[in-house]
Amino acid sequence: MVKVEIVNVVATASVNQPMDFEVLRKYKEIFHDSDVYGGRVAYFKPEGLQGRVSIFLSGKMISVGTKSEKQAQIELHKAKQFLLDKGFITDIELHPCTQNLVVTADFERGLNLEELSQRTKAIYEPEQFPGAILRITQPFKTSVLIFASGKTVITGLKSQSEIESTINALKQIIELNFD
Repeated sequence: MVKVEIVNVVATASVNQPMDFEVLRKYKEIFHDSDVYGGRVAYFKPEGLQGRVSIFLSGKMISVGTKSEKQAQIELHKAKQFLLDKGFITDIELHPCTQNLVVTADFERGLNLEELSQRTKAIYEPEQFPGAILRITQPFKTSVLIFASGKTVITGLKSQSEIESTINALKQIIELNFD
């Protein structure tokens, strides 16, 4: 049994309209500091939001910190609705797109990372980092940090539907290399 958890979803959308941060920053739901990223981004973080939405001068938005694709989409829509309600934009259909899922998986068994690196293309340099870095291309292009404890961090997935087959591919790699 493998314990799997989505720990972060990154999703994007755009209202395709320029933003005026000097006016936006007057609202408590918006954080804008001209010293952060040269003043090119504001953060939408009202109470009750699981993550936060970065809003760029161009109207592009990035949701980070949610635990599901659906929640990321909801938060992008909340940011759009806030901008609409305050009169900053005209109504536009939003097209959220998931860019990255960060997933943790615990295989609940110790792993020999030295052996893994010798039998696969995993990068393992214990004097620099305690985990192995494995890039896999099948079934999906992902990067995986693998620790000797059997815990992993998977990045690069584009959809929750990709998780199960990626875990199955990792199981095969682990079983081939450690049984």
